[in-house]
Amino acid sequence: MKGLTSNICKTLTLGSVIPCSDNSGAKLVYVVGALGYRGTRGRNPQVGVGDIVLASVRKGKPDMIKKVVKALIVRQKKDFRRANGTRIFFEDNAVVLVTDDFLPLGTEIKGVVAREIAERFPKVAAISAGVV
Repeated sequence: MKGLTSNICKTLTLGSVIPCSDNSGAKLVYVVGALGYRGTRGRNPQVGVGDIVLASVRKGKPDMIKKVVKALIVRQKKDFRRANGTRIFFEDNAVVLVTDDFLPLGTEIKGVVAREIAERFPKVAAISAGVV
């Protein structure tokens, strides 16, 4: 997996309820864990754009509710700094459900995704409305 070129300020944590912006059947997901997080004992993992989280589906299709899925964070409200010095932020937080191979479950994404997602996960960026 390719490294990120930006300094992502990680502000989402365990217990965050985030809307799902794809057409996989989930509407709201609840973050229950973070993949690849290594931190101090007793500290909750924090995640940001480009991170994979374990999430429980709270609202959506009846067959999706209560399932634990992997989700990729594609937008966050808190601004983060890119390598060229610009800061970027979005008006909402959003995730996209992915498979174990980090391929998207849905066939289209509502809204734009960050450029960092396009660099790291090109299949997700290919089905999005745009890249910022």
